[in-house]
Amino acid sequence: MLIYLTSTAAKTINRLVPFLPKPAAETRVAFIPTASDIYDPHPWVEDDRTALIRLGFRVEDVDLKTCHGEVLRKRLSESDIIFVAGGNTSYLLEQAQLSGFIDIVRKLVRAGKIYVGSSAGSLLAGPDIEVDKIYEEGDSGKTLASYEGLGLVDFVVLPHADRPEYLPYLERAERDYGKGRTLVRLNDSQAIIIEDGEKKLLEV
Repeated sequence: MLIYLTSTAAKTINRLVPFLPKPAAETRVAFIPTASDIYDPHPWVEDDRTALIRLGFRVEDVDLKTCHGEVLRKRLSESDIIFVAGGNTSYLLEQAQLSGFIDIVRKLVRAGKIYVGSSAGSLLAGPDIEVDKIYEEGDSGKTLASYEGLGLVDFVVLPHADRPEYLPYLERAERDYGKGRTLVRLNDSQAIIIEDGEKKLLEV
């Protein structure tokens, strides 16, 4: 099992390439931009997609808002990498629940698909996204019946840890949600790779 979690994938995705079983030019990426749907513009998504294309990956968008159930399972099954881009994590989780993405991805990653997260996509990979409530207050927030994440890893990523404007959120997250959870700060120049159960921090 190979999982690659980033704060900003555009800055760190090149570090994934040596761990891949085949060249980037032969690797199909299911690129999921859904978390950014409620924002306009969303340049971070374009940055991530462009970084993948420049490295030679074969990138195809799969939006959870419009792709559900068996169609979603088939399209993800045809990919080598499932890439979940950043944006609003609570909205992303809601669409993941509605589309069937959660169960599909859990099975596919266990079967050998590679999961890559960028910001919200990395947070989704953890046990739950409860910590995201501190970011998504007000009009952009959602009340969900369940905040359970994909559970691909046993820790919760706190992205953008090197940006001063995020520091108050990080401190509040650790204060309010740190009990009973392992929270991991991740800078935009860092990535966490989990390969066959072994976790490593990579720096750019």
